[in-house]
Amino acid sequence: MSWSNKGTSACSDGSVNDESSAGGVAGEGTSHYNHEIAHITKLRSSPNELLGRVVPGRMKLPASAVRMLVGREGNYSGRGRFSSADGCHILSRYLPTRGPWIVDRMKSRAYVSQFSADGSLFIAGFQGSHIRVYDVDRGWKVMKDISARNLRWTITDTSLSPDRCYLVYASMSPIIHIVNVGSATKESIANVTEVHYGLNFSSHDDDDEFGIFSIKFSTNGQELVAATSDSSICVYDLGADKLSLRIPAHLSDVNTVCFADESGHLIYSGSDDSLCKVWDRRCFVTKGQPAGILMGHLEGVTFIDSRGDGRYLISNGKDQTIKLWDIRKMSSNATMMSPNALSPGIGEDDWDYRWMDYPDYARNLKHPHDTSLATYRGHSVLRTLIRCYFSPSYSTGQKYIYTGSSDSSVYIYDLVSGAQVAKLDHHEAPVRDCSWHPFYPLMITSAWDGDIVRWEFPGSDEPPVPPNKKAGRTRRRGFYYM
Repeated sequence: MSWSNKGTSACSDGSVNDESSAGGVAGEGTSHYNHEIAHITKLRSSPNELLGRVVPGRMKLPASAVRMLVGREGNYSGRGRFSSADGCHILSRYLPTRGPWIVDRMKSRAYVSQFSADGSLFIAGFQGSHIRVYDVDRGWKVMKDISARNLRWTITDTSLSPDRCYLVYASMSPIIHIVNVGSATKESIANVTEVHYGLNFSSHDDDDEFGIFSIKFSTNGQELVAATSDSSICVYDLGADKLSLRIPAHLSDVNTVCFADESGHLIYSGSDDSLCKVWDRRCFVTKGQPAGILMGHLEGVTFIDSRGDGRYLISNGKDQTIKLWDIRKMSSNATMMSPNALSPGIGEDDWDYRWMDYPDYARNLKHPHDTSLATYRGHSVLRTLIRCYFSPSYSTGQKYIYTGSSDSSVYIYDLVSGAQVAKLDHHEAPVRDCSWHPFYPLMITSAWDGDIVRWEFPGSDEPPVPPNKKAGRTRRRGFYYM
């Protein structure tokens, strides 16, 4: 797989990349695609050749953990210890598929579930104005029970500051609220037991009401970036306590936004106009345009996750696919195309993912200007903004992609081959969010049935505690390897 203008600056006047076809499609009959990310993934999750040898000159993958331990003790690699790639090779085989264990059960829909960066805290947000912060290291005890302020419809998103001291939460309102997670107050009722400070994301001359679908802290904790229902991206400077940047970014609702890497210069956004866009803040003031556009989805984009390297990202779409992107393949001339070329759709103007099934014929349609590297199919993106993620770098080398699904399951795909490697079944409603522990083979799933569920690697003989069944409900449990 190749790409042009690899070294072109996003701020230059030239086209970033004019390629109009995807270089490879995983999950559609292709077992391997020849691209840089495939080689990077292999380097980060493959063992040292001397530790994986079965006989001299021959390596067998996956390498036996016992053989690798013997090689480490014998110092076969000359390092006297495992490298990070050696560790990932072992840990990435231990998928969190055993369960379910019920962490919590609420009477309202769960919309958000995320571990903190160090895995010590877990955040869950619910439609019923509730956010709970769990102390993972203390047996999942509720560390803080937050009752949200001025909630409209639901908690749409939450974000924990890098120092784990503050939590922001958003709803269908231009006001985002911030809570002190580190305070001694366990029952945090907005402006009753604790102040929930409001951050106004509307402009001074803007009287229109809008909602916020996505909110993220920057790596240094000094800024917030938000995606809004009025087609904009907003950046809020916490030090100055004011809105520092507002970009009319898309032609429809912006459902998702995130920083590309630790620098904070690049921002990724995804919208109901079916486009993913890359914004370079260093040159936006002079150009007023995105650094590039990524075309390939036929319907709206529900979520974006960055690989953290400023190059690769994945997106979930209402066309029932996840797509893998390299921003070096983005196009800068998409603004010259007609709206139908940018977003051809499925040809049904009245189709609405919130209450209609995706047409069978549309599953085989392809975007004529698809620039994605790979496409992953099998899960369902209906009813709500389903989220997807790269698996953790520390334990897996980011060799997997995992996603919730409106068919009540969680799917895990191999990044390189596109194969579905596991499917978790328990929930009885759409799984909107899920989170893989940054260091351990542990995953938490949350769904509209109100259940917060824990899955682990099946390495213990201890059986999971049977969940308490609600009256009139039948629980499914188990997992399937594909």
